[in-house]
Amino acid sequence: MRSLRKHRVRAAVTAALAGALLVTTGAPASAERPDRLPVFTLSVLFTNDMESALLGVAGDGTDEGPILDGGANPYGSPSRVATLMDDLRKEATTGKPKPGQAPRRGEVTLSGGDNFLAGPEFSASLENGVPFYDALAVDGIGYDVSAIGNHEFDFGPDVFGQFIESFGGSLDFVSANLDVSGEPALDAYAQDGTIVRSKVLRSSGQRIGVIGLTTPELPAISSPRDVEVSGDLAGITNGLAADFARRGIDKVILVSHLQDIDNELALVPQLSGVDAVVGAGGGEILAGPEDRLIPGDVAERGFPLYANDKTGRSVPVVTTTGDYKYIGRLVLNFNRRGEVVGVDEQQSGPVRVSGVGPDAVAGDPRVRAEVEKPVAEHVESLAETVVANTEVPLNGVRNDVRSRETNLGNLVADSLRWAGQQRAAEYGVTPPQVGIQNGGGIRNDSTLPAGDITALNTYEVAPFANFVAVVPDVPRAVFRQLLERGVAAAPGAAGQFMQVSGVSFTYDVTRTAQVVREGTNTIVTPGDQVRDVVLEDGTVIVRDGVVVDGPPVSIATNDFSARGGDGYPFEGLPFTPVGMTYQQALQAYLTDGLGGAVTSAQYPVGGTGRIVAL
Repeated sequence: MRSLRKHRVRAAVTAALAGALLVTTGAPASAERPDRLPVFTLSVLFTNDMESALLGVAGDGTDEGPILDGGANPYGSPSRVATLMDDLRKEATTGKPKPGQAPRRGEVTLSGGDNFLAGPEFSASLENGVPFYDALAVDGIGYDVSAIGNHEFDFGPDVFGQFIESFGGSLDFVSANLDVSGEPALDAYAQDGTIVRSKVLRSSGQRIGVIGLTTPELPAISSPRDVEVSGDLAGITNGLAADFARRGIDKVILVSHLQDIDNELALVPQLSGVDAVVGAGGGEILAGPEDRLIPGDVAERGFPLYANDKTGRSVPVVTTTGDYKYIGRLVLNFNRRGEVVGVDEQQSGPVRVSGVGPDAVAGDPRVRAEVEKPVAEHVESLAETVVANTEVPLNGVRNDVRSRETNLGNLVADSLRWAGQQRAAEYGVTPPQVGIQNGGGIRNDSTLPAGDITALNTYEVAPFANFVAVVPDVPRAVFRQLLERGVAAAPGAAGQFMQVSGVSFTYDVTRTAQVVREGTNTIVTPGDQVRDVVLEDGTVIVRDGVVVDGPPVSIATNDFSARGGDGYPFEGLPFTPVGMTYQQALQAYLTDGLGGAVTSAQYPVGGTGRIVAL
């Protein structure tokens, strides 16, 4: 394994972002500025939400010719990003300036976070250990700094710490609204300056201040444990920008992982002293009519977007979609006062990462050899490992598992309850009577055909680092409100819709739906849609909308949900993880619980009537 090196050569947050929003579509107006002469041109090069797409992506299948570097997929991949990023750096700083650009030019290279994501590709990193393959990929691209996204915490702070360890100090991680002091594995990196609130970069003799933000939704959508998250995004950012100004740093970039570009646009009117915003987490495709996109991708809005800050300055706001598919490029012209006097919109935009067509690039051979080749071999081994056979197609289509009972949803929920029962004695918990799986955690977005189920299929269905957890003493009224949360968005599709095991219930969408406070699991309006709830053994929990008195219920779920993820109102009840991820539970249930056979009698198409809308 080569030594690591450092190169130099893109919601609930809206409540925390209240304020007037003005978005324009043209370049920032600056007629009031006395100095229009650009003296420094800065190219901000960035990616975001790479999410362990280490083997590239296929596009929509449009054939553009042979793949230049022989990769398995024609688009994306970290090795191609490494090559293309080096090309864009050179283009930004060498040769004759483009019309309107300053003779003095520089560049910075930023990652918007979500550098890895649980799944078959990342399982290769977990199996290999430090240095993680994902870290080798990020290192090979050569970022100056990385924001911290939500998926960095999916495996908990300790694994994020191992990811950081993989760089050997060669990359800093920036987030101003996270307090990691409660997590020793991360606090050590805050103490040594690897995890920072802001960072000063230098390019062509100029200092560029970078401020990082992470979504305040973090505790509800990931597993940060004792990492504390502040929602005072504007106050924190303005304070750091003012500090930069006092130090004479007059070029400031905010890189923020707020889950939706509209959250960044809503934040800008509360800011001052920030020259540009690089957003992340939403996956939006911003592009102009002349930008070449990967087949199947469609521009949602232009690049860049603009919003006016507190002082009336028009601030460019950009992002790009993830999976190593594009490098975003924002070219800013600054005057001698450090003010943005123009955005070079001809040079700015998404640059697609392709191994085919007229813009094809060959992947960096070292990244391909040290990352993509071993990861491909690992994934191939998963695809060849048969864990069960199903005689019925299993429905995991996204909108279906998020809006109604499906047979795959039943299977996953059954696996949680089974795993909790298998490990209850070892972990000293009450064997669960019920299993609950949030629909948003079932991720294959497809129907598994009848036939073999492979280990790779189980990763596709259950990719996150969510551990089976038993909540042993759930009062019946709380259990009822958990079910209310599951159907609160019905008939629409939502990630909190639950697939269940060991229970059947009915609900009426014409009655009052539960409301929880955004970004929390605090009930604002209790739901009244759930009408009847009966456990598998015939125990009645709710009859005609009224909770029946009786002992609490023991529930197996995943630790993400047990912590209140997706707004599940567990009310802080104690829970115990039982040492098995939900992917491991699914695989073990298929092989051991079902003896390798999924029958149509047990898992018929359409389910068994566990969830019924009246």
